[in-house]
Amino acid sequence: MKKKKEKITYIDDGRSLADMSNVSTRFEMSKRHTSSPVKEIIKTYFGAMKMMLLPTVVAVGFIVVIYILIYFVFKVM
Repeated sequence: MKKKKEKITYIDDGRSLADMSNVSTRFEMSKRHTSSPVKEIIKTYFGAMKMMLLPTVVAVGFIVVIYILIYFVFKVM
């Protein structure tokens, strides 16, 4: 006779802390290999790099503009 599996009931108590006990470690995840060909992996990588190029340039440009403004404000004083 099989034992009946205990049904787990989750109750949301509003806390932001989560139970991470069943999350695998980085080492365990690195053991799994992908079956994708190398060409496809490289294509995906450079596609993601292209998508992130413009937002990166905008963010760095914004930081440079703020730096220049602060530099001139405090240099004059």
